[in-house]
Amino acid sequence: MIEISEKKLAGPIIRLHPNDNIVVARIDVGIGTEVPSENFTSRSQVPAGYKIAAKKILKGEPILKYNVTVGFANTDIEPGTMVHSHNTEFREFDRDYAHASEYKPTQMLPESERATFQGYVRANGKVGTRNFIGILSTVNCSATVVNKIAAYFTPERLKDFPNVDGVVAFSHGIGCGMEMSGEPMQLLRRTMAGYARHPNLAAALIVGLGCERNQLKGLMEQEDLKEGSNLHTFIMQESGGTRKTIEAGIEAVKALLPEANKAKRQTVSASHLTVGLQCGGSDGFSSITANPALGAAIDILSRHGGTGILSETPEIYGVEHTLTRRAASKEIGEKLIKRIRWWKDEYSVGRDVQINGQVSPGNQIGGLANIFEKSLGSSMKGGTGPLMEVYKYAEPVTTKGFVFMDTPGFDPVSATGQIAGGANLVAFTTGRGSMFGSKPAPCLKLATNTPMYQRLTEDMDINCGEILDGTVSVQEMGQRIFELFLRTASGEPSKSELLGLGDYEFVPWQIGVMS
Repeated sequence: MIEISEKKLAGPIIRLHPNDNIVVARIDVGIGTEVPSENFTSRSQVPAGYKIAAKKILKGEPILKYNVTVGFANTDIEPGTMVHSHNTEFREFDRDYAHASEYKPTQMLPESERATFQGYVRANGKVGTRNFIGILSTVNCSATVVNKIAAYFTPERLKDFPNVDGVVAFSHGIGCGMEMSGEPMQLLRRTMAGYARHPNLAAALIVGLGCERNQLKGLMEQEDLKEGSNLHTFIMQESGGTRKTIEAGIEAVKALLPEANKAKRQTVSASHLTVGLQCGGSDGFSSITANPALGAAIDILSRHGGTGILSETPEIYGVEHTLTRRAASKEIGEKLIKRIRWWKDEYSVGRDVQINGQVSPGNQIGGLANIFEKSLGSSMKGGTGPLMEVYKYAEPVTTKGFVFMDTPGFDPVSATGQIAGGANLVAFTTGRGSMFGSKPAPCLKLATNTPMYQRLTEDMDINCGEILDGTVSVQEMGQRIFELFLRTASGEPSKSELLGLGDYEFVPWQIGVMS
């Protein structure tokens, strides 16, 4: 487990662990700045969030952050020198997975003491945090149709249905020209079915063209979807073409609205909350403020019986051993390593992607040297509790507590998989300032630092930079985030909802060959 409780703020720097050979600049540190707590004088201009050598690091020695290896010195580094990609080498190193060796069961609260929120209880017992009608395309060829159906239902046309949050289209760029069998097609259909069944949808329409590889009949059979009062399907080639399918879809939604509007929020346990955990535009403060604070919130949610889904497999690489050790069983730990090995040995071999070392320019500018360092922070979003299960992309998440879903690091693709798996809320940490939003699950943005929060306050829901400012602890911020979960799940709009985000963020993972 990564030890996050020993952070010490001392003037311009933060010491994260007694064993670290680096510290982190809390503010911009100029050349010649004395740091008495570490007994060095800065030799570099160090931006806030970047690392500074706290002692001499010899060439080849590991660079330790939170007492975890985040790279190796490619030259001798003197105390007070900035440590970043220019003097850090990315290379593989052995990690002891020690499956389930640190497993400790979550101390659950009695049901009578668990928090509650106001949710929509569906006929199958699942609980929604929003009440949409969704329109899905089987293929890009029906994307315009589903978008035009949804666009018809303006706020003015929905004014007589106050309990309906909207009519939203879920279109995408694939569905044909792809493998007709195997994981790529199964993944797409799994994703679509997860949305069609999502508890945040009161009803859904699925629209196909008719000649695509992702045949509507195949989708329905594979995923055991059945037409009924809250699921209707259309095939454009059989419905008279573009205009007539749009008209038929509009009439179908009109017929669904009265029943959807009957849905009423009622008091339910926080155990019905499933939160997708995301980070984007990460910076050097992500592992110090927002990510561990979100992890603290997930620890609380787990004790209340809820679920947190950590994802972005390339962004746990290098610290996966800290998760396997917390796994509830050796089998669960091995499932995680199997997904890691698929990424490293099959999917990403020889390609210039982050799991092979280099992170995005924004991450670099934010103070992160490589994927090991980014993963260190990313993994913290899952908290400190046991890893209870590992899922493939868009698989239905049924296990409570902290779980993992295999997804890419690209946020819209990753969040799409989590929502398809059942996430009815998304929590998204950011240091540089991501503008992501999602439907039908609302998305909360957690800022890592106060200057960015103040600059982008219209997009940020909570300022975890207060931890850095010294006004609140990680655990206190975790409680605030948990309480925000409950309010948002009960209907309080997130910043991304107020801005109307989420109409274009349905992005299923395209993993197969296109031909």
